[in-house]
Amino acid sequence: MNYSEDPNKQYHIQVGKGEVGRYVILPGDPKRCAKIAKYFDDPVLIADNREYVTYTGYLDGVKVSVTSTGIGGPSASIAMEELVNCGADTFIRVGTCGGMQPEVKSGDAVIATGAIRMEGTSREYAPIEFPAVADLAVTNALVLSARALKQEYFAGVVQCKDAFYGQHSPERMPVSYELLNKWEAWKRMGCLASEMESAALFIVAGALHVRAGSVFLVVANQEREKLGLENPVVHDTDMAIRIAIGAIRELIRQDKKES
Repeated sequence: MNYSEDPNKQYHIQVGKGEVGRYVILPGDPKRCAKIAKYFDDPVLIADNREYVTYTGYLDGVKVSVTSTGIGGPSASIAMEELVNCGADTFIRVGTCGGMQPEVKSGDAVIATGAIRMEGTSREYAPIEFPAVADLAVTNALVLSARALKQEYFAGVVQCKDAFYGQHSPERMPVSYELLNKWEAWKRMGCLASEMESAALFIVAGALHVRAGSVFLVVANQEREKLGLENPVVHDTDMAIRIAIGAIRELIRQDKKES
């Protein structure tokens, strides 16, 4: 069922078939879309509806797009579902995260190999036993890109939650016993960082048989702060964006070679 007033447009993102490339960058913040689109050749604003802003342009002569998803799994899953309906099949989430291991510092990049499903959206797609894992080709392309840019990065598991303040003020939550105990478990398992979208995106990508990966800027690290270590707050996502752009160029090259 398409509830859109224009049957040729997807209900939430207001994009039609052929208006996006197969490769799509997914920031959370709509304001980041114009910033990302500046890296494209001939970018055009396709749609701006709710939290979903879409630009389409070209990288190395191949059509590519950027669509914002808003915050959290529900809106991110909607964006992916509707973009796949429009012809997209390869997605890179670009966003921010909070570091969890002491060595993960503000300004570093984190590339997710998998995500802890401590959110609700993915449970409506797959049983909780099914892992939220990034696509290997996309992940490898992100690692190659970070190395080429000589950017400090970490690759590993991230934690995804639905409540931002459940992470930052767990003690005041009625379920503090669960939040604090699980946070400690994630840290002891080597979880690198916390964010809000990748688990849903990886599971939805699996259900739709498309490719997805994620790269983040570490904004700060509350664990470093607890240890009395240096912990500046960093907001410039340009480095993570450049890693994603480089990864898409690598995927375009690989996909051309394979076809």
